[in-house]
Amino acid sequence: MADERSASVFFFAPFVSSTMAIEPAWIDYNGHLNLAYYHVLFDRAVDEAYGIVGLGPDYTEAGRGTTFAAEVHVRYRRELILDDPVRVTLQLVGFDEKRLHLYSEIRHATDGWVAATSENLSLHVDPATRRVAPFPDDILANLDVMMGSHARLPRPEDLGRVIGIPSRRPLHKPGSGALAAAGGVRIRH
Repeated sequence: MADERSASVFFFAPFVSSTMAIEPAWIDYNGHLNLAYYHVLFDRAVDEAYGIVGLGPDYTEAGRGTTFAAEVHVRYRRELILDDPVRVTLQLVGFDEKRLHLYSEIRHATDGWVAATSENLSLHVDPATRRVAPFPDDILANLDVMMGSHARLPRPEDLGRVIGIPSRRPLHKPGSGALAAAGGVRIRH
């Protein structure tokens, strides 16, 4: 098979993408990288890592499978501007026969600071049925090698974060707060 790979694939821990440039069209009216393009940078890095694992374009074109994003959590930590070169680090956190759990960081390529983090759950999909399907054995073997390398990395601090508003007082509840105090209209069910 043309896309067949040996389980002796080598993985850096973490995987580090090629250096990427911020494109002028990606800069928004605030003068920094628009939030949508952080996802583009993460996605390009995932494509590079997938190519090493054997999940690249040839794999999909051969009809063996593809991946779909099931869940993504991005945390924006520092703004990027037009002249900032970036690299993305990627860590395989876990996998099973049908899913990949990945953690990535966009880093300034020369200064090393973290601009954003992304935690992703991806599903392996049969392109003919568009349904979740098991990875083939050769891909599982490559993922196992990658996991062995990445398992030595520390658990990322941002992994498993929950979105919320830290506060000493209870969260705003309908019918309370400024609207109620100002005599706002309340709809009763």
